[in-house]
Amino acid sequence: MKTNVSQAIMEMIQYESGNPQRINHFLKVHSFAKAIGEMEGLDERTLNILEMASVMHDIGIKPSLIKYHSSSGRHQQVEGPAPATEIMKRLGQDAEMIDRVCWLIAHHHTITGVEKIDHRILLEADFLVNIFEGEFSRKQVDSIREKVFRTQTGRNILQHMFYERKE
Repeated sequence: MKTNVSQAIMEMIQYESGNPQRINHFLKVHSFAKAIGEMEGLDERTLNILEMASVMHDIGIKPSLIKYHSSSGRHQQVEGPAPATEIMKRLGQDAEMIDRVCWLIAHHHTITGVEKIDHRILLEADFLVNIFEGEFSRKQVDSIREKVFRTQTGRNILQHMFYERKE
């Protein structure tokens, strides 16, 4: 079954109701992930998985705040798959889709051992947004570029966003 990402977006807007920062964050991550995935030539199934994961990647923040009073990446990765599974089942997604999206959610703060392109692109898209939303020094951005960014598209976006200032 083809993923209806728009339905997932609406589910996540409802899930994050009252928190425009998190809603805007996942919308930006989705936009970058989709663009990078398309430019890197992902097949339709992998792109659908990536889009669904990018929309739900931070779904673990809410339960982490309740359970641990913390939104640390480690807690998000542990707590995210359960609510994501509920939403995807409600949307009629198949087991393979659910398993892979949940794996990506459970590893979206893990920058080592990246073996598949969907994981790489999710990391790149999330970092593009996190760098923009946070206060990162040039040295930190340089380090992230070297440790995380491998796709040509992701590297190009990073370059244009954070290294080439034209007024």
